[in-house]
Amino acid sequence: MSTPVSVSLIVNGEPIDAFVLPRLNLADFLRENLKLTGTHVGCEHGVCGACTVLVDGAPVTSCLMPAQAAAGKAVTTVEGIGAAGLHPVQKAFMAHDALQCGFCTPGMVMSAAALLSAGMSAGNEIAPSVPSVVVTSTR
Repeated sequence: MSTPVSVSLIVNGEPIDAFVLPRLNLADFLRENLKLTGTHVGCEHGVCGACTVLVDGAPVTSCLMPAQAAAGKAVTTVEGIGAAGLHPVQKAFMAHDALQCGFCTPGMVMSAAALLSAGMSAGNEIAPSVPSVVVTSTR
């Protein structure tokens, strides 16, 4: 059996100190340990993007990232992106009925927010920068 390792990170602006098993992925850590259930796990292969969170501002498929790899980093989940009210991307999704069933919506919101913060605009070609579920299922 693996020995838990100590992990210190920032999640949605809050410092977190925890012990995790080395095989625990970031998505499960967020959902099970921190009860942040907005991060959804779909394919568990990093392809669908439903588990996308921001790590130091960059989009990451949290089902593939070991929780211990987030040590010393800032993680933002869909719960944290709109901590001071709805994020502009969340507002746009609501205004344009982009929620569909809602399962992959958190990952889409996080990917879109990362693109906007990186300076991409609606006029840019974004398909190569977003998870496949966004590109293939919404065309």
